[in-house]
Amino acid sequence: MSTSQPEPGEKPKSRPKPPSGDNRRGAIAGLIIAIMILGIGWWLARDLTAASKMQDCLMSGRSNCNVIEPAR
Repeated sequence: MSTSQPEPGEKPKSRPKPPSGDNRRGAIAGLIIAIMILGIGWWLARDLTAASKMQDCLMSGRSNCNVIEPAR
């Protein structure tokens, strides 16, 4: 008969500890990959938005569609 409580005089069985170093490395690698994907997605969204604005300007028949940077 198997019970969760050890018999009197018996040592309780300890659970084997999982290697924590491998778990952390995997989690950190996943976090780095997620941050890289988010960064690439953000850059791509900005680039596509700028291209779309330029294309809209050109399609409306304008000839001066260059982006003018404000003076600092």
